[in-house]
Amino acid sequence: MGSPVVAYAVRVAEGPEDLDACFAVRKEVFVVEQEVPAELEYDAYDRTALHVLAIAGDGTPLGTGRLLHGADAAGRTGGAGPEVGSLGRLAVSSAARGLGVGAALVRGIEGAAREMGLTSVDLHAQTHALGFYERLGYVAYGPVFLDAGIDHRGMRRELGQGLSAG
Repeated sequence: MGSPVVAYAVRVAEGPEDLDACFAVRKEVFVVEQEVPAELEYDAYDRTALHVLAIAGDGTPLGTGRLLHGADAAGRTGGAGPEVGSLGRLAVSSAARGLGVGAALVRGIEGAAREMGLTSVDLHAQTHALGFYERLGYVAYGPVFLDAGIDHRGMRRELGQGLSAG
């Protein structure tokens, strides 16, 4: 048997309730499951980032991610210019894994990046997730590096005007 079908929507987070839902998913995934110290998980970028939220029909938060842009993204995009955004803090609750939530969040972030006029999205993927991002069109670059004690690798996807959301 496969995963149960769960209706959900992905949207740009708006207001304190949506942000609290995003932070709750990040706490579950990064702080509790992966044992990332909370002081490393939450940072000053959370105030200026665009946050995306996947939420079930009953209001349960299922996943989140964020997009840094402009000056905030500059230090995280391998030296790229202001036309490149930085996707990060992508997290899907354990109960929602296997439902396509992660891919939907990435596509939602890419859509927001396009609307901002960005041409590419860069990210730092945990090495166990490289295949997930490769299936979504991301290409790895550079060496493996440690972030919060976890192996990561830089990846980028050119958005292009003609690329579909899928």
